[in-house]
Amino acid sequence: MSTLSFSRALASSNAIVAMPSRKAQARGASRRARPARCGNVNENGVFAPIVRVARDAIGVKRFNQIRGKAIALHSQVIGEFCDEFGIDSKGKQALIRTAKANGGKLGFLA
Repeated sequence: MSTLSFSRALASSNAIVAMPSRKAQARGASRRARPARCGNVNENGVFAPIVRVARDAIGVKRFNQIRGKAIALHSQVIGEFCDEFGIDSKGKQALIRTAKANGGKLGFLA
């Protein structure tokens, strides 16, 4: 039976077959493939124990304030570096993303 005659047979049998589109199938597959994760995936970096002790000693709220200031200062240093050497904004953002990834691997974001 050819594909065309098979399609006609289905259409004439009054059978309604609802098939999801390929786009819908791709969306559903990608949602199932990536589980939601929160927090730092590299919690066992070299500096992670020091970070945890400091967070417990000074409190989470104060710790996050200090961490935010440190990140802002580091981003400012990266920005000044980019200005000094004529690196464009895309390059600057790439350096900041790299710094964040390295900080996570080292345990600074634990």
